Parts: sequence; structure tokens; C-alpha cells
Amino acid sequence: MKIIIDAMGGDNAPLEIIKGTYEAKQEFGGDYILVGKEDVIRDVAKNNNIDLTDFEIVNATEVITMDDDADSVLKKKPDSSMAVALKLLADGRGDGFVSAGNSGAICVGGTLLVRRIKGIKRPAFSPVLPHFNGGCFMLMDSGANLETRPEMLLQYALMASAYMEKVMKIKNPRVGLANVGTEEHKGTELQHKAYELLKNADINFIGNVEGRDLPFGVCDVIVCDGFTGNFILKTYEGVAKALMKKVKELFSNSLKGKVAAAFVMKDLKKMAKELDYNEYGGAPIMGTCKPVFKAHGSAKAKTMKNAIRLTKEYIEANVIDEIAESIK
Repeated sequence: MKIIIDAMGGDNAPLEIIKGTYEAKQEFGGDYILVGKEDVIRDVAKNNNIDLTDFEIVNATEVITMDDDADSVLKKKPDSSMAVALKLLADGRGDGFVSAGNSGAICVGGTLLVRRIKGIKRPAFSPVLPHFNGGCFMLMDSGANLETRPEMLLQYALMASAYMEKVMKIKNPRVGLANVGTEEHKGTELQHKAYELLKNADINFIGNVEGRDLPFGVCDVIVCDGFTGNFILKTYEGVAKALMKKVKELFSNSLKGKVAAAFVMKDLKKMAKELDYNEYGGAPIMGTCKPVFKAHGSAKAKTMKNAIRLTKEYIEANVIDEIAESIK
């Protein structure tokens, strides 16, 4: 199995991307192509004692930044590390692609360079988020498509169900529709029509779900338009960070707190790990005909390593074939 890595994508590229890829190779095995400015990649690796002897490096002269337009991957910067890597994937040079770079550009490149699964109307961002019961849920869509049609929400549910069952090993995953209330009549025309489609689909649809119930594991998949999903994602991440900050302050601002922390430190570390998005690494761009994964923009080596792990599991589980069959 060969994974293609955008070595220049993300806030901490290329060092953390290279480190994460190196750690993934040591732990999971496989072959890797690092795409980016070859001289920079080699200098960074040398300065940090990372041996790239067993890695293929493909040179790319440009870099897609977080400020670039989404279509830069096609028009303005065709020799960027992201564009070159996606073309390699499309041409069959690798089995999957991972980048921590510009989300919009990854989605455009995945859609137009790698192409969609036949029948899929729009690919979607689909991060897996932790909940407080020790499990996780998939958020579909978290920002790729701000305007959505009912049949697209149905496709999101089918794709996410296949992923959660095959990769995350959740049997018969529960699917919820994001809404302002649990009653069937709540929401706009979009939610009303989507509700009917989901109710009659061959999935484990549990009905409407409110945002306040997501942290408690009410469902394994939540489907919504990209605007709503992105707001849920950013709020969820912000609340988790604020909670951990408050807990840290509680146990560090007094002698009493420091003594108490000694007794519960193991539990605190467990909770921090459960709420850490780095444990899940990345989100697949669901709907592309080959595996395209987006790691968090601020990805460190640990995040990148876990994103690669999920990409390998996605490939091994034949999720794309499962999605294509369900769409038929």
C-alpha cells in the first residue's frame, strides 16, 4: 500500500508532516510519497535526524496556503504540492492521499482531479469527533457544501454509515438529522424532505437530533448542510478547549487543587485523550472515487500519523466500494 503525502500543507509543514509520516511508517509499515519542495524536505529531514532513505520524494515548486482560493489547486498553482499529489493519486501512483492544507482546495482538487464516485452529487467533509461516553460520531457535512439538497443529505448518511461500520467498527450505526428540535415537524423544508428520505432509507435512522445531545453519544452519524456542520464543528472544538483550560486552572491555581490533582491525574489524562481530536487524525472527503483525507490544519506529528492510520484502514475496508454499492 502506498500513501501520497502533501508535505507542504498545514500550519506546521513540512517538519511535523514529515515526522508524522516517518512515525506512521515505523508503526504501520507501507510505502509513502512525500510531495513538495524537494530541497526543503531534505534539509528539514536532515536537520531533525529523520531518515528518508525509504521514502519517495516528488518535487513540486508551489505551495497552496490557507489564504489561497479553493480553485488555486487547478488554476493559479497547478505545480503546488497539493495539486501534484492529487494528480499522482488520480494517475494510480498511490492508493490514498493525506494533506493538512487548505480545506477548500482539497475538496475542489478531490472533486475535479480525482473525481467523484459515480452517482455522488457532492463530496463532503466528514470529521470524526469524540463524545463524553468514550466513543465518537461522524459529522456530515462540516463545511464543503454550504447549500445542500435533501437527496445530498441522504447520500451523506449512506456514506457515513459505511465508514463508521467498516473503519470505526460500529455495528448498525445510528444516524441523526441535525435540527432545532426532535419532533418530526421541526426545521425548514430541507429538514422536512430529508427526514422523509432518511426514514425510508436502508439505514438506522433515529430521527432529528439537537446539538446539545451530540456530546453524549446520542448518534454515530449526524447529517446536516455544510454551514450548520461547520458551526457545530468549530463550537464543539472551542467548548472542548475551554473545558480543558478551566479544569487545568481549577487544579493548578491553589495548593488544595494541586493536592487533589495528584489523586485524579490518571482520570484527567484519560478525559483529555478522549476529547483530543488528534486521536482521530483526519477526516475523509467522502464521495471521491479514491481515498482523500484532510488532517487538521494545525496538525502535529501525532495528528498526521493518526490520519495516515485512518487512511490505511479506509483503503483496507474497501469503503469506497461499499459507498458505490449503496448509492446504486
